[in-house]
Amino acid sequence: MSKIFKNLIPYWKSVLIIIVFLTIQAWCDLALPQYTSDIIDKGIQNKGIEYALPEAITKEEYELAELFMTSDEKELWQKSYKIDGDIYRINIEDEEEMENANEKLSMALIMNYTMSSVDEENFKKQMALQMGQQEDSFKDKTVDEIGQMMGMSLTTYEKEDTLYVDMRSVFKAMADSGSMQQEAILEMRNGMEAEFNKAGDMITDSMGVAYAAKNDEAAGIDVDKIQKDYLWVSGFKMIGVALIAGVATIIVGFFASKVGAGIGMNLRGKIFKQVVGFSNAEMDKFSTASLITRSTNDIQQIQMVSTLLLRMVLYAPIVGIGGIVKVVNTKTGMGWIIVAAVVVIMTYVGILVVLAMPKFKIMQVMVDKVNLVSREILTGLSVIRAFGREKKEEERFDDANKDLTKTMLFTNRVMTFMMPGMMFIMYGISILIVWVGAHRIDDGHLQIGAMTAFITYTMLIVMSFLMLTMMSIMLPRAGVAAERIDEVINTPSSIIDTGTPEKVSEENGVIRFEHVNFKYPGANENVLDDINFTALPGKTTAIIGSTGCGKSTLVNLIPRLYDVTDGKITIDGTDIRNVTMKYLRDRIGYVPQKGILFSGTIASNLRFGNKDADDSEIAEAAEIAQAADFIEEKKDKYDSYISQGGTNVSGGQKQRLSIARAIAKKPDIFIFDDSFSALDMKTDAKLRKALESKVKDKTVIIVAQRISTIINADEILVLDEGKIVGKGTHKELLESCEEYLQIAKSQLSEKELGIEGKSS
Repeated sequence: MSKIFKNLIPYWKSVLIIIVFLTIQAWCDLALPQYTSDIIDKGIQNKGIEYALPEAITKEEYELAELFMTSDEKELWQKSYKIDGDIYRINIEDEEEMENANEKLSMALIMNYTMSSVDEENFKKQMALQMGQQEDSFKDKTVDEIGQMMGMSLTTYEKEDTLYVDMRSVFKAMADSGSMQQEAILEMRNGMEAEFNKAGDMITDSMGVAYAAKNDEAAGIDVDKIQKDYLWVSGFKMIGVALIAGVATIIVGFFASKVGAGIGMNLRGKIFKQVVGFSNAEMDKFSTASLITRSTNDIQQIQMVSTLLLRMVLYAPIVGIGGIVKVVNTKTGMGWIIVAAVVVIMTYVGILVVLAMPKFKIMQVMVDKVNLVSREILTGLSVIRAFGREKKEEERFDDANKDLTKTMLFTNRVMTFMMPGMMFIMYGISILIVWVGAHRIDDGHLQIGAMTAFITYTMLIVMSFLMLTMMSIMLPRAGVAAERIDEVINTPSSIIDTGTPEKVSEENGVIRFEHVNFKYPGANENVLDDINFTALPGKTTAIIGSTGCGKSTLVNLIPRLYDVTDGKITIDGTDIRNVTMKYLRDRIGYVPQKGILFSGTIASNLRFGNKDADDSEIAEAAEIAQAADFIEEKKDKYDSYISQGGTNVSGGQKQRLSIARAIAKKPDIFIFDDSFSALDMKTDAKLRKALESKVKDKTVIIVAQRISTIINADEILVLDEGKIVGKGTHKELLESCEEYLQIAKSQLSEKELGIEGKSS
């Protein structure tokens, strides 16, 4: 995790912007369910009225409401309204003040509303209680008869075959006559208040709003217009919030993608820079196929996870915590459903992770293997065809491919259970909420809009956990990729510049080996042992020997592709380890054993070591390297296209272009590592003759297999099993070195060697 998060540090400003807009997005997403709830509960059921205090109330209702108020409440009630003819109108403009008045007066108003319509049965019980008689004493009497007994005319109405009585007129008459004290009314109110509290705030709020709507309508206010205005305003608010959420989402997506792409670019740059600085020892440690996988597949994993990390992992806790806060505020009493849902989800995902995680960890290794096999087959395709090994190599690739496929299929099959399982859990939760919520609605403890909002908040909370669990599956795989990338980035090159490089006073091009030993990293025995010789400017030093004797290894030490194990190599008297690699390599024209060309043109390849070389200089280099003839035959000549690796030219042409490239660089030291092997004898001779005039004051080191290539060298070194067993000119070695004589005899006749008739 830390390896992934550290990549975000350079982009901390963008991350802060993302967090800000994620918070805005979460706020919008959490606000929308509340708007939906308000539209259902307030806009539709409560006709757009938010408070129990009516906007306008008739004088009669205004006075009746005071029956159920304390003295403090009456004072606040009177301050809250001003009379306008026979109508009292609300006198509060401040929203906070309105909230305060509504909180203090709503219970009295609800009591007033409740008492305005008491069914016949409860009316008889109340009257028996007030008159000190048994509850069923008025059972057989009608409402009118009871009214006559009390000496008053009762206000009644019938609804759905049930007779309702307005008890407020009874209480008012009794209070006016002194037969009922205000304290008794308030005591009755306290008893009913306890019952209202059991029903919950939502039911009491709904009753208060119903009271306000009834009085507004009675006072001549267009309640339908209030409802329509409320719905329109709420709808536009929802659209606005949705638009803000959309803009925030786009901005988050933009910055997250930008950060992810930037991380990918930086990691690719770091790996490339590191690999370019690797010595051959580090290149041997990491296979080329593995480095390609790490530079592509592994970095893509990090890039994708980094983007999702910013879009999902940061968003999930914000919306999850916000959802929990909103759920608590809904006071639905169904919080246990969320706890149960989270436990089920965590258990379910945990099982999937335990099954799939071990396979994720080995998947990258298998990708490396497929890349390795693919690269070997594609690189050696001509050899495979020549030996008729197509079928066998197809089987080898198929084995690697099937191993990867089996692993990926297993993980994918396990993961395919995640989304259906999550959807099943989510829909199951929705059904459970509806079932429990329906019972609570039926009991009068919950409103429909609140249940709708609760479902939405629950889904948001569940989705936030789903996001986190999905990322918990992706992160370990990305963690493996991050470790593999870090392994490359944190592997120091064994060949580095010294902290205090020396300057070479005289640049002549003298190369000297002094008691040089070398063994490859991890090897037990030396490949080269006590190598001593000097290569002088204006002279050609040749190296010859049997295959595997260390010729190429020896010349690879000069440009520091490897460093010596013991001893030292000097350039103009200075240890090559004490000068910068740029300085050292700028002075060397190196032609490797295998000619390597780069995609581009012939001209761009010839200018590879000297970008400032003009057309005449590269033409001269091509002429010396005997490449001019075939270049001139091409339609575009020096602008002819060269494919990657030089696959569209022959081996001999590739080698001649490699030699021309080194010549065009104009170095002080030429190193030809068996660079004439692909040339025929005639071309070889012409090339060496043309080269003599160009390199007459340069140091030339030639590794060769053919005696004819080095026969005129000023000094020939004969290597055998990593040791110099002979040193001298061609003629001297024929007489003094048995190994050289044997090599010479294997290639040329005794007559050609000038030793005809001499004993060996």
